[in-house]
Amino acid sequence: MNLARQLYELQELDLEIESDEQTLKQVTGQIGESKAVVRAKAQLESEQERLEGLKHQQHSAEWEIDDITNKIAAAEESLFSGRIKNPKELASLQQEVEMFKARRGRLEEKALGVIDRVEQAEADVARINSELETMTADWQRQQKQLAEEKTRLQAALADLKQKWQQLSEQIEPETVEFYQELRKGKGTAVARVEQGICRGCRISLPTTDLQRVRGNNLVQCSSCGRILFLA
Repeated sequence: MNLARQLYELQELDLEIESDEQTLKQVTGQIGESKAVVRAKAQLESEQERLEGLKHQQHSAEWEIDDITNKIAAAEESLFSGRIKNPKELASLQQEVEMFKARRGRLEEKALGVIDRVEQAEADVARINSELETMTADWQRQQKQLAEEKTRLQAALADLKQKWQQLSEQIEPETVEFYQELRKGKGTAVARVEQGICRGCRISLPTTDLQRVRGNNLVQCSSCGRILFLA
């Protein structure tokens, strides 16, 4: 294998390594906690707290209604028992019963409103929880795929770097260093020659350069300075 071909293949390995390293960086950056899942969890916790608060209001209202109902029952029992003979006391007790009933009516109306809000909050919690479960399942599936892709890329990179090392050891260290300096400065160090044109700068090569390239010499493009490789 001539030297230009070896350097070209070394460059192909370098390009693959760079591509895989970039992909690995992107994959690694996507591994970890999902901001969307975190937001959904926070929203669920907030809605659950709101629901608990509403249920507490509902239970308090129901307790008050039960308490007043008991008071009404006790008052009505006294009212109709015949034990109280004084008209004034009977009128006062009747007024008290009416006040209790009015208050109970207001509490029942309030309780109904709270119950409606509880039912809506329960529906919201169920909806958010369902969305969170779906979101979490998707995230976990994605994380598994990303972890597998990371492992694959790491193995592929290790293989490519081993191949690069083995190939570079077949070339003189000074030449490898020269190639690396060219890559550092120009992005690509080795340019293919196609139809007499350097694909690095797309300029036609002088006949003398073409003859030297065909003679398996290490030739640099007189225009861009890249090493020329005739496939």
